[in-house]
Amino acid sequence: MADDEQGVTTKTRDPEISAEVREDGTGEISVDGVVERVERESLQEAGVAITSRIAELAEGLGHPVPVQVRDPEGVWSLLIHPDGSVDEAPGETAATDKAAADEPADETADATPPAKPEPTPDPVAEAGPPPGLIAASAPARDRSSATLPTLDDLLAARHPVTPGPAEHGVRVGIRRVTFGAISPGPGRKEQRRRVQQAAVRRGFDGPKTIVVINPKGGAHKTTATMMLAATFGLERGGYTLAWDNNETRGTLGWRSAHTEHARTAVDLLHALPTLGDEGTVRVGDLDAFVRTQSTQQFDVLASDEDSASAASVDAASFTSLHDVLSRFYRVLVVDTGNNMRASNWQAAVKAADQIVVVSTIREDTAQSAAWALDALRSTGHEDAVRRAVTILSEPDRKVDKDLRTRLRSHFGALTRAIVEVPHDAALVAGGPIDFESLRPDTRDAWLRATAVVADGL
Repeated sequence: MADDEQGVTTKTRDPEISAEVREDGTGEISVDGVVERVERESLQEAGVAITSRIAELAEGLGHPVPVQVRDPEGVWSLLIHPDGSVDEAPGETAATDKAAADEPADETADATPPAKPEPTPDPVAEAGPPPGLIAASAPARDRSSATLPTLDDLLAARHPVTPGPAEHGVRVGIRRVTFGAISPGPGRKEQRRRVQQAAVRRGFDGPKTIVVINPKGGAHKTTATMMLAATFGLERGGYTLAWDNNETRGTLGWRSAHTEHARTAVDLLHALPTLGDEGTVRVGDLDAFVRTQSTQQFDVLASDEDSASAASVDAASFTSLHDVLSRFYRVLVVDTGNNMRASNWQAAVKAADQIVVVSTIREDTAQSAAWALDALRSTGHEDAVRRAVTILSEPDRKVDKDLRTRLRSHFGALTRAIVEVPHDAALVAGGPIDFESLRPDTRDAWLRATAVVADGL
Protein backbone atom coordinates (compact mmCIF):
# COMPACT_ATOMS: atom_id res chain seq x y z
CA MET A 1 0.00 0.00 0.00
CA ALA A 2 1.19 3.59 -0.64
CA ASP A 3 -0.07 7.09 0.35
CA ASP A 4 -0.29 9.85 -2.27
CA GLU A 5 -0.06 13.64 -1.55
CA GLN A 6 -3.80 13.91 -0.71
CA GLY A 7 -3.47 11.08 1.84
CA VAL A 8 -5.38 8.64 -0.33
CA THR A 9 -4.19 5.09 0.07
CA THR A 10 -3.60 3.17 -3.17
CA LYS A 11 -2.68 -0.48 -3.71
CA THR A 12 0.68 -1.25 -5.27
CA ARG A 13 0.24 -3.49 -8.28
CA ASP A 14 1.82 -6.93 -7.94
CA PRO A 15 4.12 -7.92 -10.78
CA GLU A 16 2.94 -10.46 -13.34
CA ILE A 17 5.04 -13.59 -12.82
CA SER A 18 5.27 -16.66 -15.01
CA ALA A 19 7.87 -19.37 -15.48
CA GLU A 20 8.79 -22.19 -17.80
CA VAL A 21 10.99 -25.22 -17.21
CA ARG A 22 12.16 -27.76 -19.79
CA GLU A 23 13.37 -31.38 -19.88
CA ASP A 24 17.04 -30.38 -20.13
CA GLY A 25 16.95 -28.40 -16.87
CA THR A 26 16.81 -24.96 -18.47
CA GLY A 27 14.06 -22.46 -17.83
CA GLU A 28 13.22 -18.87 -17.19
CA ILE A 29 11.20 -16.64 -14.88
CA SER A 30 9.37 -13.63 -16.35
CA VAL A 31 8.57 -10.74 -14.00
CA ASP A 32 6.61 -8.02 -15.81
CA GLY A 33 8.29 -9.12 -19.02
CA VAL A 34 11.83 -9.11 -17.59
CA VAL A 35 13.29 -12.59 -18.08
CA GLU A 36 15.67 -14.30 -15.68
CA ARG A 37 17.19 -17.55 -16.96
CA VAL A 38 17.72 -20.73 -14.94
CA GLU A 39 20.08 -23.62 -15.73
CA ARG A 40 20.26 -26.78 -13.63
CA GLU A 41 21.16 -30.45 -14.11
CA SER A 42 17.56 -31.68 -14.37
CA LEU A 43 14.02 -30.49 -14.83
CA GLN A 44 13.19 -31.16 -11.17
CA GLU A 45 16.17 -29.13 -9.93
CA ALA A 46 15.22 -26.27 -12.22
CA GLY A 47 11.67 -26.37 -10.85
CA VAL A 48 12.93 -26.11 -7.26
CA ALA A 49 15.25 -23.24 -8.21
CA ILE A 50 12.39 -21.34 -9.85
CA THR A 51 10.15 -21.92 -6.84
CA SER A 52 12.87 -20.63 -4.46
CA ARG A 53 13.47 -17.53 -6.60
CA ILE A 54 9.78 -16.67 -6.70
CA ALA A 55 9.61 -17.14 -2.92
CA GLU A 56 12.25 -14.40 -2.64
CA LEU A 57 10.05 -12.11 -4.74
CA ALA A 58 7.08 -12.95 -2.51
CA GLU A 59 9.14 -12.09 0.58
CA GLY A 60 9.91 -8.68 -0.91
CA LEU A 61 6.23 -8.06 -1.55
CA GLY A 62 5.23 -9.34 1.89
CA HIS A 63 2.56 -11.75 0.69
CA PRO A 64 2.12 -14.87 -1.44
CA VAL A 65 2.22 -14.44 -5.21
CA PRO A 66 0.39 -16.44 -7.87
CA VAL A 67 2.45 -17.84 -10.72
CA GLN A 68 1.82 -20.12 -13.66
CA VAL A 69 4.64 -22.57 -14.34
CA ARG A 70 4.73 -24.35 -17.70
CA ASP A 71 6.60 -27.64 -17.97
CA PRO A 72 6.52 -30.45 -20.58
CA GLU A 73 3.40 -31.87 -18.92
CA GLY A 74 1.33 -28.66 -19.16
CA VAL A 75 0.63 -25.59 -17.01
CA TRP A 76 0.65 -25.66 -13.21
CA SER A 77 -0.87 -22.71 -11.27
CA LEU A 78 0.76 -22.13 -7.89
CA LEU A 79 0.56 -19.77 -4.95
CA ILE A 80 4.11 -19.37 -3.62
CA HIS A 81 4.57 -17.98 -0.11
CA PRO A 82 7.48 -15.89 1.23
CA ASP A 83 8.69 -18.82 3.35
CA GLY A 84 8.97 -21.02 0.25
CA SER A 85 5.84 -23.06 0.92
CA VAL A 86 3.58 -23.72 -2.03
CA ASP A 87 -0.17 -24.06 -2.43
CA GLU A 88 -2.29 -24.86 -5.43
CA ALA A 89 -3.74 -21.66 -6.83
CA PRO A 90 -7.53 -21.61 -7.19
CA GLY A 91 -7.20 -21.49 -10.97
CA GLU A 92 -4.99 -24.58 -11.26
CA THR A 93 -7.60 -26.82 -12.81
CA ALA A 94 -8.68 -24.18 -15.26
CA ALA A 95 -5.09 -23.46 -16.22
CA THR A 96 -4.36 -27.12 -16.82
CA ASP A 97 -7.54 -27.57 -18.84
CA LYS A 98 -6.70 -24.49 -20.89
CA ALA A 99 -3.23 -25.87 -21.56
CA ALA A 100 -4.79 -29.10 -22.75
CA ALA A 101 -7.19 -27.20 -24.98
CA ASP A 102 -4.43 -24.99 -26.38
CA GLU A 103 -2.08 -27.92 -27.06
CA PRO A 104 -1.66 -28.50 -30.80
CA ALA A 105 -3.48 -31.51 -32.11
CA ASP A 106 -1.26 -34.55 -32.46
CA GLU A 107 -1.37 -35.32 -36.14
CA THR A 108 -0.21 -38.87 -35.46
CA ALA A 109 -2.94 -39.57 -32.93
CA ASP A 110 -5.82 -40.68 -35.14
CA ALA A 111 -6.30 -44.32 -36.00
CA THR A 112 -7.27 -44.11 -39.64
CA PRO A 113 -10.17 -46.47 -40.30
CA PRO A 114 -10.02 -48.85 -43.27
CA ALA A 115 -11.35 -47.43 -46.51
CA LYS A 116 -15.07 -47.95 -46.88
CA PRO A 117 -16.46 -49.45 -50.08
CA GLU A 118 -17.87 -46.92 -52.51
CA PRO A 119 -21.68 -46.73 -52.23
CA THR A 120 -23.92 -47.37 -55.21
CA PRO A 121 -24.47 -44.05 -57.00
CA ASP A 122 -27.76 -42.40 -56.12
CA PRO A 123 -29.11 -39.99 -58.77
CA VAL A 124 -30.80 -37.88 -56.10
CA ALA A 125 -27.67 -37.74 -53.93
CA GLU A 126 -25.49 -36.94 -56.95
CA ALA A 127 -27.69 -33.96 -57.75
CA GLY A 128 -26.72 -32.51 -54.36
CA PRO A 129 -28.85 -31.08 -51.56
CA PRO A 130 -31.15 -28.12 -52.11
CA PRO A 131 -29.23 -24.82 -51.88
CA GLY A 132 -30.81 -23.98 -48.55
CA LEU A 133 -29.31 -27.10 -46.94
CA ILE A 134 -25.68 -26.58 -47.91
CA ALA A 135 -24.85 -24.05 -45.19
CA ALA A 136 -26.58 -26.11 -42.52
CA SER A 137 -24.81 -29.33 -43.46
CA ALA A 138 -21.21 -28.12 -43.20
CA PRO A 139 -21.21 -27.27 -39.46
CA ALA A 140 -22.74 -30.66 -38.67
CA ARG A 141 -19.88 -32.42 -40.44
CA ASP A 142 -17.34 -30.26 -38.59
CA ARG A 143 -18.87 -31.10 -35.22
CA SER A 144 -18.87 -34.83 -35.90
CA SER A 145 -15.24 -34.87 -37.07
CA ALA A 146 -14.16 -32.90 -34.01
CA THR A 147 -15.55 -35.60 -31.73
CA LEU A 148 -14.01 -38.58 -33.52
CA PRO A 149 -11.98 -40.72 -31.09
CA THR A 150 -8.23 -40.77 -31.51
CA LEU A 151 -5.81 -43.65 -31.25
CA ASP A 152 -4.82 -42.43 -27.79
CA ASP A 153 -8.49 -42.50 -26.77
CA LEU A 154 -8.67 -46.13 -27.87
CA LEU A 155 -5.57 -47.04 -25.88
CA ALA A 156 -6.91 -45.24 -22.81
CA ALA A 157 -10.23 -47.07 -23.06
CA ARG A 158 -8.52 -50.46 -23.26
CA HIS A 159 -5.73 -49.79 -20.77
CA PRO A 160 -6.96 -47.49 -17.97
CA VAL A 161 -4.38 -46.65 -15.31
CA THR A 162 -4.53 -45.39 -11.75
CA PRO A 163 -3.42 -41.73 -11.77
CA GLY A 164 -1.23 -41.57 -8.64
CA PRO A 165 1.14 -38.65 -8.01
CA ALA A 166 3.14 -37.10 -10.83
CA GLU A 167 6.48 -38.73 -11.56
CA HIS A 168 7.71 -36.30 -14.21
CA GLY A 169 7.97 -32.57 -14.70
CA VAL A 170 7.95 -29.65 -12.31
CA ARG A 171 5.12 -31.26 -10.34
CA VAL A 172 7.63 -33.68 -8.82
CA GLY A 173 9.64 -30.71 -7.56
CA ILE A 174 6.50 -29.23 -6.01
CA ARG A 175 5.91 -32.46 -4.09
CA ARG A 176 9.49 -32.38 -2.85
CA VAL A 177 9.62 -28.77 -1.70
CA THR A 178 6.27 -29.18 0.10
CA PHE A 179 7.38 -32.50 1.67
CA GLY A 180 4.35 -34.15 0.12
CA ALA A 181 1.82 -31.63 1.45
CA ILE A 182 0.96 -30.98 -2.19
CA SER A 183 1.13 -34.10 -4.31
CA PRO A 184 -0.15 -33.10 -7.74
CA GLY A 185 -1.38 -35.71 -10.14
CA PRO A 186 0.20 -36.32 -13.54
CA GLY A 187 -0.21 -33.81 -16.33
CA ARG A 188 -1.90 -34.65 -19.61
CA LYS A 189 1.31 -35.79 -21.29
CA GLU A 190 2.27 -38.04 -18.39
CA GLN A 191 -1.23 -39.53 -18.31
CA ARG A 192 -0.87 -40.50 -21.97
CA ARG A 193 2.56 -41.98 -21.26
CA ARG A 194 1.13 -44.13 -18.46
CA VAL A 195 -1.61 -45.44 -20.72
CA GLN A 196 0.97 -46.36 -23.35
CA GLN A 197 3.15 -48.09 -20.76
CA ALA A 198 0.15 -50.09 -19.58
CA ALA A 199 -0.49 -51.23 -23.17
CA VAL A 200 3.12 -52.40 -23.57
CA ARG A 201 3.27 -54.10 -20.16
CA ARG A 202 0.03 -56.05 -20.38
CA GLY A 203 0.15 -59.82 -20.29
CA PHE A 204 0.06 -61.83 -23.52
CA ASP A 205 -1.45 -65.26 -24.05
CA GLY A 206 1.87 -66.68 -25.24
CA PRO A 207 5.04 -65.64 -27.10
CA LYS A 208 4.44 -62.98 -29.75
CA THR A 209 6.30 -62.40 -33.00
CA ILE A 210 6.47 -58.95 -34.60
CA VAL A 211 7.85 -58.79 -38.14
CA VAL A 212 9.22 -55.50 -39.50
CA ILE A 213 9.11 -55.17 -43.29
CA ASN A 214 10.04 -52.96 -46.23
CA PRO A 215 11.92 -54.50 -49.15
CA LYS A 216 14.09 -51.42 -49.66
CA GLY A 217 17.30 -50.70 -47.84
CA GLY A 218 17.46 -47.48 -45.85
CA ALA A 219 13.78 -47.62 -44.87
CA HIS A 220 14.65 -47.70 -41.11
CA LYS A 221 13.70 -51.36 -40.63
CA THR A 222 16.69 -52.05 -38.41
CA THR A 223 16.19 -48.82 -36.47
CA ALA A 224 12.54 -49.71 -35.90
CA THR A 225 13.47 -53.25 -34.83
CA MET A 226 15.97 -51.94 -32.28
CA MET A 227 13.66 -49.26 -30.92
CA LEU A 228 10.65 -51.56 -30.59
CA ALA A 229 12.77 -54.22 -28.86
CA ALA A 230 14.39 -51.66 -26.55
CA THR A 231 11.01 -50.23 -25.54
CA PHE A 232 9.49 -53.68 -24.95
CA GLY A 233 12.58 -54.65 -22.96
CA LEU A 234 12.58 -51.56 -20.78
CA GLU A 235 8.85 -51.64 -20.08
CA ARG A 236 8.48 -55.41 -19.64
CA GLY A 237 11.76 -56.13 -17.86
CA GLY A 238 13.42 -58.33 -20.45
CA TYR A 239 12.50 -61.55 -22.28
CA THR A 240 12.61 -59.62 -25.57
CA LEU A 241 14.66 -60.55 -28.64
CA ALA A 242 15.60 -58.46 -31.69
CA TRP A 243 16.35 -60.99 -34.44
CA ASP A 244 18.00 -60.23 -37.78
CA ASN A 245 16.35 -62.63 -40.23
CA ASN A 246 18.31 -61.64 -43.31
CA GLU A 247 18.98 -64.62 -45.57
CA THR A 248 22.67 -63.67 -45.73
CA ARG A 249 23.96 -60.50 -44.03
CA GLY A 250 22.05 -57.76 -42.17
CA THR A 251 23.09 -54.79 -40.04
CA LEU A 252 21.26 -55.42 -36.77
CA GLY A 253 24.45 -56.70 -35.14
CA TRP A 254 26.25 -53.49 -36.11
CA ARG A 255 23.54 -51.31 -34.57
CA SER A 256 23.63 -53.17 -31.24
CA ALA A 257 26.09 -52.92 -28.38
CA HIS A 258 29.04 -55.25 -28.88
CA THR A 259 29.55 -58.22 -26.58
CA GLU A 260 32.32 -60.70 -25.88
CA HIS A 261 31.37 -62.91 -28.84
CA ALA A 262 30.44 -62.37 -32.47
CA ARG A 263 28.27 -65.45 -32.99
CA THR A 264 25.16 -65.15 -35.13
CA ALA A 265 21.94 -66.91 -36.07
CA VAL A 266 23.91 -69.17 -38.41
CA ASP A 267 26.12 -70.29 -35.52
CA LEU A 268 23.07 -71.01 -33.38
CA LEU A 269 21.47 -72.92 -36.22
CA HIS A 270 24.55 -75.10 -36.64
CA ALA A 271 24.77 -75.66 -32.88
CA LEU A 272 21.15 -76.72 -32.38
CA PRO A 273 21.85 -80.47 -32.88
CA THR A 274 24.61 -80.38 -30.25
CA LEU A 275 22.39 -78.53 -27.76
CA GLY A 276 19.94 -81.40 -27.69
CA ASP A 277 16.43 -81.73 -29.03
CA GLU A 278 13.94 -78.89 -28.75
CA GLY A 279 12.75 -79.94 -25.31
CA THR A 280 16.20 -80.00 -23.72
CA VAL A 281 17.61 -76.66 -24.90
CA ARG A 282 18.00 -74.32 -21.91
CA VAL A 283 17.89 -70.53 -21.83
CA GLY A 284 21.49 -70.47 -20.65
CA ASP A 285 22.50 -72.28 -23.83
CA LEU A 286 21.47 -69.21 -25.82
CA ASP A 287 23.80 -66.84 -23.99
CA ALA A 288 26.69 -67.90 -26.22
CA PHE A 289 24.78 -66.80 -29.33
CA VAL A 290 22.69 -63.73 -28.42
CA ARG A 291 24.12 -60.32 -27.60
CA THR A 292 22.68 -58.92 -24.41
CA GLN A 293 21.77 -55.24 -24.43
CA SER A 294 21.90 -54.90 -20.66
CA THR A 295 20.86 -51.25 -20.43
CA GLN A 296 17.64 -51.80 -22.40
CA GLN A 297 17.04 -55.36 -21.17
CA PHE A 298 16.74 -57.17 -24.50
CA ASP A 299 18.88 -59.52 -26.57
CA VAL A 300 20.04 -59.36 -30.19
CA LEU A 301 20.45 -62.33 -32.52
CA ALA A 302 22.55 -61.05 -35.41
CA SER A 303 22.64 -62.40 -38.95
CA ASP A 304 25.75 -63.81 -40.58
CA GLU A 305 28.59 -61.27 -40.52
CA ASP A 306 31.32 -63.35 -42.17
CA SER A 307 32.11 -61.82 -45.57
CA ALA A 308 33.62 -65.13 -46.74
CA SER A 309 30.65 -67.21 -45.64
CA ALA A 310 28.37 -68.89 -48.14
CA ALA A 311 25.73 -69.70 -45.51
CA SER A 312 22.14 -68.79 -46.21
CA VAL A 313 19.08 -68.94 -43.96
CA ASP A 314 16.00 -70.51 -45.55
CA ALA A 315 12.43 -71.18 -44.38
CA ALA A 316 13.35 -74.42 -42.59
CA SER A 317 16.19 -72.63 -40.80
CA PHE A 318 13.87 -69.84 -39.69
CA THR A 319 11.28 -72.30 -38.41
CA SER A 320 13.87 -74.29 -36.45
CA LEU A 321 15.22 -71.15 -34.81
CA HIS A 322 11.75 -69.72 -34.18
CA ASP A 323 10.57 -72.91 -32.48
CA VAL A 324 13.45 -72.73 -30.01
CA LEU A 325 13.58 -68.97 -29.46
CA SER A 326 9.84 -68.61 -28.84
CA ARG A 327 10.21 -70.95 -25.86
CA PHE A 328 12.41 -68.42 -24.05
CA TYR A 329 11.28 -64.98 -25.26
CA ARG A 330 7.90 -63.38 -24.72
CA VAL A 331 8.39 -60.88 -27.56
CA LEU A 332 10.41 -61.50 -30.73
CA VAL A 333 10.94 -58.50 -33.03
CA VAL A 334 12.14 -59.76 -36.40
CA ASP A 335 14.10 -57.57 -38.81
CA THR A 336 13.70 -58.79 -42.39
CA GLY A 337 15.83 -58.59 -45.50
CA ASN A 338 15.06 -56.90 -48.80
CA ASN A 339 14.11 -60.02 -50.77
CA MET A 340 10.41 -60.75 -50.34
CA ARG A 341 10.82 -63.89 -52.46
CA ALA A 342 13.31 -65.41 -50.02
CA SER A 343 11.78 -68.38 -48.23
CA ASN A 344 12.92 -67.17 -44.78
CA TRP A 345 11.19 -63.81 -45.43
CA GLN A 346 7.95 -65.60 -46.27
CA ALA A 347 8.31 -67.90 -43.25
CA ALA A 348 8.67 -64.89 -40.95
CA VAL A 349 5.52 -63.28 -42.33
CA LYS A 350 3.65 -66.57 -41.88
CA ALA A 351 4.77 -66.69 -38.22
CA ALA A 352 3.94 -63.03 -37.52
CA ASP A 353 1.38 -62.08 -34.90
CA GLN A 354 1.82 -58.47 -35.98
CA ILE A 355 3.33 -56.99 -39.14
CA VAL A 356 4.93 -53.55 -38.91
CA VAL A 357 5.59 -51.81 -42.20
CA VAL A 358 8.11 -49.00 -41.87
CA SER A 359 9.01 -46.18 -44.22
CA THR A 360 10.73 -42.87 -44.16
CA ILE A 361 8.66 -39.98 -45.47
CA ARG A 362 10.29 -40.28 -48.88
CA GLU A 363 8.85 -41.29 -52.24
CA ASP A 364 11.16 -44.25 -52.83
CA THR A 365 10.87 -45.96 -49.43
CA ALA A 366 7.13 -45.29 -49.32
CA GLN A 367 6.57 -46.81 -52.76
CA SER A 368 8.52 -49.87 -51.66
CA ALA A 369 6.37 -50.21 -48.53
CA ALA A 370 3.18 -49.83 -50.57
CA TRP A 371 4.40 -52.44 -53.05
CA ALA A 372 5.13 -54.86 -50.22
CA LEU A 373 1.61 -54.50 -48.82
CA ASP A 374 0.12 -54.99 -52.30
CA ALA A 375 2.17 -58.17 -52.68
CA LEU A 376 1.03 -59.48 -49.29
CA ARG A 377 -2.61 -58.79 -50.11
CA SER A 378 -2.32 -60.55 -53.45
CA THR A 379 -0.81 -63.66 -51.84
CA GLY A 380 -3.47 -64.31 -49.22
CA HIS A 381 -2.33 -62.05 -46.38
CA GLU A 382 -5.18 -59.52 -46.55
CA ASP A 383 -6.06 -59.94 -42.88
CA ALA A 384 -2.43 -59.49 -41.78
CA VAL A 385 -2.24 -56.25 -43.75
CA ARG A 386 -5.49 -54.96 -42.25
CA ARG A 387 -4.10 -55.63 -38.75
CA ALA A 388 -0.66 -54.19 -39.57
CA VAL A 389 0.80 -50.98 -38.16
CA THR A 390 2.54 -48.38 -40.30
CA ILE A 391 5.44 -46.44 -38.79
CA LEU A 392 6.46 -43.33 -40.74
CA SER A 393 9.88 -41.98 -39.82
CA GLU A 394 10.99 -38.42 -40.51
CA PRO A 395 14.23 -38.66 -42.53
CA ASP A 396 15.22 -35.08 -41.71
CA ARG A 397 14.10 -32.13 -39.63
CA LYS A 398 12.17 -30.77 -42.63
CA VAL A 399 9.42 -33.00 -43.96
CA ASP A 400 7.48 -32.77 -47.21
CA LYS A 401 4.03 -32.05 -45.77
CA ASP A 402 2.17 -32.90 -48.98
CA LEU A 403 3.91 -36.27 -49.20
CA ARG A 404 3.24 -36.86 -45.53
CA THR A 405 -0.48 -36.28 -46.09
CA ARG A 406 -0.53 -38.61 -49.09
CA LEU A 407 1.25 -41.37 -47.18
CA ARG A 408 -1.09 -41.08 -44.21
CA SER A 409 -4.05 -41.34 -46.55
CA HIS A 410 -2.67 -44.32 -48.47
CA PHE A 411 -1.40 -46.42 -45.58
CA GLY A 412 -4.33 -45.38 -43.41
CA ALA A 413 -6.65 -47.04 -45.90
CA LEU A 414 -4.64 -50.26 -45.77
CA THR A 415 -3.39 -50.77 -42.20
CA ARG A 416 -4.84 -50.63 -38.71
CA ALA A 417 -2.96 -47.55 -37.51
CA ILE A 418 -0.26 -45.07 -38.46
CA VAL A 419 2.33 -43.73 -36.04
CA GLU A 420 4.96 -41.11 -36.86
CA VAL A 421 8.35 -40.91 -35.19
CA PRO A 422 10.61 -37.84 -35.34
CA HIS A 423 14.03 -37.40 -36.84
CA ASP A 424 16.80 -37.80 -34.27
CA ALA A 425 20.47 -37.34 -35.17
CA ALA A 426 21.41 -40.08 -32.68
CA LEU A 427 19.61 -42.65 -34.84
CA VAL A 428 21.08 -41.83 -38.24
CA ALA A 429 24.82 -42.19 -37.65
CA GLY A 430 24.73 -45.91 -38.47
CA GLY A 431 26.61 -47.09 -35.37
CA PRO A 432 25.30 -48.75 -32.22
CA ILE A 433 22.13 -47.06 -30.98
CA ASP A 434 22.55 -45.42 -27.58
CA PHE A 435 19.02 -45.26 -26.20
CA GLU A 436 20.00 -42.80 -23.48
CA SER A 437 21.32 -40.29 -26.02
CA LEU A 438 17.94 -40.01 -27.77
CA ARG A 439 15.83 -36.93 -27.23
CA PRO A 440 12.91 -37.33 -24.79
CA ASP A 441 10.38 -36.71 -27.55
CA THR A 442 12.01 -39.49 -29.61
CA ARG A 443 11.70 -41.96 -26.74
CA ASP A 444 8.10 -40.87 -26.15
CA ALA A 445 7.26 -41.36 -29.84
CA TRP A 446 8.69 -44.89 -29.86
CA LEU A 447 6.83 -45.70 -26.63
CA ARG A 448 3.65 -44.68 -28.38
CA ALA A 449 4.54 -46.72 -31.48
CA THR A 450 5.29 -49.76 -29.31
CA ALA A 451 1.99 -49.34 -27.45
CA VAL A 452 0.08 -49.33 -30.74
CA VAL A 453 1.95 -52.44 -31.89
CA ALA A 454 1.35 -54.18 -28.54
CA ASP A 455 -2.35 -53.39 -28.75
CA GLY A 456 -2.58 -55.65 -31.78
CA LEU A 457 -0.97 -58.66 -30.14
